[in-house]
Amino acid sequence: MPDGLVEPVCRVLLGAVDVDGGITAEQRAVLQAIVAGYWDRADLDIDSLSPLGPDDAAAEITEAPHRRRLRELMVLLELCRHPLTDAQVERVAKYAEAVGETGPGLDVSRTLVREGAQRAAADYQRHVDPFLGSIAEPSLRAYREDLPAPDPEIAARLHALHDLPAGTLGYEYVEFYRRNGFELPGDDLKSPGVFVAHDMCHVIAGYEPTGPGEIALGAMLLGVADTDAHWIGFLGNLGVHEARYLDTSGLVPKAGTLARDGAPDLLAEGFRRGSECIGDFTTIDHLALADIPLAEVREQFGVPPRAGGMLSEIA
Repeated sequence: MPDGLVEPVCRVLLGAVDVDGGITAEQRAVLQAIVAGYWDRADLDIDSLSPLGPDDAAAEITEAPHRRRLRELMVLLELCRHPLTDAQVERVAKYAEAVGETGPGLDVSRTLVREGAQRAAADYQRHVDPFLGSIAEPSLRAYREDLPAPDPEIAARLHALHDLPAGTLGYEYVEFYRRNGFELPGDDLKSPGVFVAHDMCHVIAGYEPTGPGEIALGAMLLGVADTDAHWIGFLGNLGVHEARYLDTSGLVPKAGTLARDGAPDLLAEGFRRGSECIGDFTTIDHLALADIPLAEVREQFGVPPRAGGMLSEIA
């Protein structure tokens, strides 16, 4: 976000959450972290700003990329309100309409508050289905659904990555699974085409698969490229770990992850690190790069180092 737009965008976001008694503590923490950690405006005190209404939002935020990011941040903040209310959803919808924005996040939020988590999950699935092929590991795109039985060929191919030298992308990928007590795709039957690519991104980005880490990874990928695929992926992270409308791969959905100490800062760091990358490492053929040192892969895509090392302090 250009520096000149940071303050008006903050004022719009404050207006978008000014319902049900005003901004919540979690919403405030998330917004302040984004202002300081993503937009590098630690000098800006959001509590001193007056909110802007929908018409003012349309007048202040005029370019399409900035309106899109505004809509995404409004959805992020509305999903950080617990419980989510119809007043909050309607408020964000008015702002989105004023700036000419639509999208799956608005749809899912409306469904969640009016029809419940199960219907919201179905709504989300409807939006994510067209992207499943593009976000899968290229050589495993045929495996878009859960496997009906273990696939020894896939499992053996992935286990063999641990025979590569320590520090290579492939070796560290298997270490990621071992460290977290996960079975490799092909053994655990869960959508290998999708999860291989997703977990390779965890390894490259340096975020562990905790709730805050998953949300930070989603923010980082959205910072890398503000695409529909990355946005729907980020909504999935929020659906499992923040808004509790997705139950995927046996994960128990959670609410309020971004209320935890340190989690908003990790989110903001993800946005910032993604915006500093020089290429999108999500859709590459990760398995073809498995024998390359992880440090070189990160250098190739300009991945900045983590501020605090691997994510183990926020479970």
